[in-house]
Amino acid sequence: QVQTAESGGGLVQAGGSLRLSCAASGRTFATYAMSWFRQAPGKERELVAGISWTSGTNTYYADSVKGRFTISRDNAKNTVYLQMTGLKPEDTAVYYCAARYGRQAPTTKEEYDYWGQGTQVTVSS
Repeated sequence: QVQTAESGGGLVQAGGSLRLSCAASGRTFATYAMSWFRQAPGKERELVAGISWTSGTNTYYADSVKGRFTISRDNAKNTVYLQMTGLKPEDTAVYYCAARYGRQAPTTKEEYDYWGQGTQVTVSS
C-alpha cells in the first residue's frame, strides 16, 4: 500500500515556475507507476504527466503541458516531482499525485489505486 502527500503548490505569476513534490510511503515505491493529475473548478480531473516504474524510462505528457512540464522520480527518496515552467493562468488547478502498481502509468484516473490530498497551484495573469 502507498500513501502520498503533495507539496510545493502556491501562487505564481504567468511565466513563472514551480516544482511540485509527491512523497510516498512504503518500501515498494519503485514498483509503482506515478502520475500527476489536476482539477480546475468545474472541470474533470485530467492527466498532466506520468512516469513508469523503477527507472522511469517512459514518460507521458498531456499536449497542453508538453515542453513546459517535466516529471521525474527519485526512488531513493520515494518522491516524484513535477517541474513546471512557463506557467499560464489556465494551469491553475489543484494538482494530485496518483500511484498505480505496475510498469506503465495509465492515462485514465479510474485505473489508479492511491491518491494524495492535492496541492493548489494558482497562476495569475
